[in-house]
Order: sequence, then structure tokens, then C-alpha cells
Amino acid sequence: MTAVRSRPERLRALIEMEACAAGFDVVTIASPEAAPMAPGRLAHFLKEGRHGTMAWMEETAMRRAHPRALWPDVRSIIMLGMNYGPGHDPLAVLARRDRGAISVYAQNRDYHDVIKGRLKQIAGKVAARTGAQVKVFVDTAPVMEKPLAAGSGLGWQGKHTNLVSREFGSWLFLGSIFTTAELAADRPEKDHCGSCRACLDICPTEAFPAPYQLDARRCISYLTIEHKGPIPQEFRERMGNRIYGCDDCLAVCPWNKFAREASEAKLKAREELKAPPLSELLELDDAAFRAFFSGSPVKRIGRDRFLRNVLIAAGNSGEKSLVPACRRLAEDPAPLVRGAAIWALSRLMEPHAFEALRDLQQYETDTDVQGEWKHALGWMAGR
Repeated sequence: MTAVRSRPERLRALIEMEACAAGFDVVTIASPEAAPMAPGRLAHFLKEGRHGTMAWMEETAMRRAHPRALWPDVRSIIMLGMNYGPGHDPLAVLARRDRGAISVYAQNRDYHDVIKGRLKQIAGKVAARTGAQVKVFVDTAPVMEKPLAAGSGLGWQGKHTNLVSREFGSWLFLGSIFTTAELAADRPEKDHCGSCRACLDICPTEAFPAPYQLDARRCISYLTIEHKGPIPQEFRERMGNRIYGCDDCLAVCPWNKFAREASEAKLKAREELKAPPLSELLELDDAAFRAFFSGSPVKRIGRDRFLRNVLIAAGNSGEKSLVPACRRLAEDPAPLVRGAAIWALSRLMEPHAFEALRDLQQYETDTDVQGEWKHALGWMAGR
């Protein structure tokens, strides 16, 4: 385990020892004032509407802006990082158009489940040793983990807005323990991005209005995970075969050359999730979807939203063999699935064959799906 700065205090030594035993790779200490620029940046992000449909970000903005707004008694924040570096090139699957690309972080167990229990173990030891109060957070509460991690020296926020570490590149899960215990804070890490623009230039949807700024509405991770409705037309072709998340900006970071494969077994990729065949994913009913993604964060978006993503990938694949599966899904009970199936079929079928499907259109009652038919037929007419 790597400690950013070693300190002689017994409590600090206990925290580092327990963090190492729990499988964390790095631990630092932040003061509640470690991210003074974060509130202003958050306010600008929300004012520009860049959070899209994530209304919870606006609803919790006051508590998110400062740790003491979330918990007035906090005196120190223990920041912990767990390496989830892949043992393979996560971008290689993008060339395999008949396969689905799932973000590295979702290729095994849900990291919330992996990390939260371990944070509680460490927090319990801190409370027992000091009598201090503790609270643990793993990306499920209004805590700005990345600015706090940067302010504590764990890494720095790169131009893609994600945390970058000199030792682990862009592949760190973050967790935090808020405590009333007084701990000496570590120094912030410097920004080491320099003139590099690799993460900005590779983005398929141009989701970065400027370095260090993200417009979530254009981000494939947001579109495939958080966005609940039909994928906007302008982004569908750019999604390629990305069916859950997008690793492009993370994977291209030059600092990844110092990263290493995750040692935690639950964070290593399951073979069947590295590049699953679209043909198999298109056959998933709700029960099969839940079974296949048991324990995975993919399960949280539900079968319908997931199949929406898979159908977009099918439409981009050029694989005519996927037409029968897409045709069946054009009559799926879920409008979200039907609409995406219509789009996929319009990309995979010849105009005369697609025209023969218009019997389905006359029975369609959902407004969004009717819009898909109108757009698909118009696109076909212009080919």
C-alpha cells in the first residue's frame, strides 16, 4: 500500500494499517476546507444545465458544496482509493462491432458494495480508538470526492474532470470517512496534465466544453446510465458499441502507464463482461438480465434501458444477422425498447424490407415510438 505522506501519529498509523488490510491502495487526509474552488464550479455546472436530468444534483447542491454543510461537526476527512486498473486494453472492444463495450468499472461487482463495508470497518476502528464520531460515504451522498481527494494529495482532477494519480492513472475508486477526530491534513497534489489534451480530443461526443469542464448531457456514460428516455438522435452513431458507460477519456490518459492491474478479485473483469456478443444480449428478458448482471452496477439501470443501449449498438454494428432479434424487440412491451429497435432496424435493413414493417406503425400508440417511426422513415427516404 502507498501512503502519500507518512506521519508519526498513532491514529494515522492505525488508519493506514486498517486501510491496507481492507484492500485500499492509498489513503490521505483532507481538511473540510480542502476544496475551496468546488462550490463555485458546482454552481456554474448547474447554472449551465450540464447535469441534464440528474435533478438530485441540484436538490443537494447546498449540502454538496461544502463538507460542513453536509455535517457541521466534521473536523477531518479520510480519503481512500482502491485501484481498479484493467488487465486489458479497454478500448480494443470498440473495434469489435458485434460486441458490447461495458465500462471497466462495471465489469465485476458493484464497487459501492465492495467498498462501503470496508470503510465501515476502518471507521469503526477509528471510533473505538478515539471515541470520535464517524460517517462513511461512497458516491451515494452529496460529497465531492474528487475535489477532496485532490485537496488531500491523493491525485489531481485531470482535464476530463476525473481523478488522476501518478501511481494509478485514472483507475481509482474513491471512498471517504468523515470524522470529528482531529487529524493533520496532507498537502494537495499539483496538476500534472500540462499541455496534454488526449482525454479531451478522444471524446466521441465532444462532452468537454473546455478543459476541466464536463457537459454530462453529451457524455456517453450519462446517456447510457443516467438518462432514462430515448437516446438523442445526434449521439446514437457516436455511441458505437458502448452499451454501458464510456472509458475513452480514462483509458487514453498517459499517466496510465504507471497503473497496474487491480489486485482485488472482485474488481477484476469477469471474462463474459469484457466483450459480450450483442446477439446474446438482445435475447435477455428481465429474469435473464437480472441473473446475468447479478452483483453488477449494470443491473441498476434495468433491462429496458440496457436493451435500449444494446439496440443502438446493434444499429451501429452493420451485422445483418441481428435483424431477427431487433425485429422481435420492435414489438416489445416497453416503448423505450420498441423505439430503439425501430432505429436499429432502419440502420440494418434495406429500404424496401424496412418499408414492409410499416404494419407495426399503424398500431403504435406511444408518442416517442411514433416519433422513431417518423424519423426512421424520413432517414430511409434520404438514403
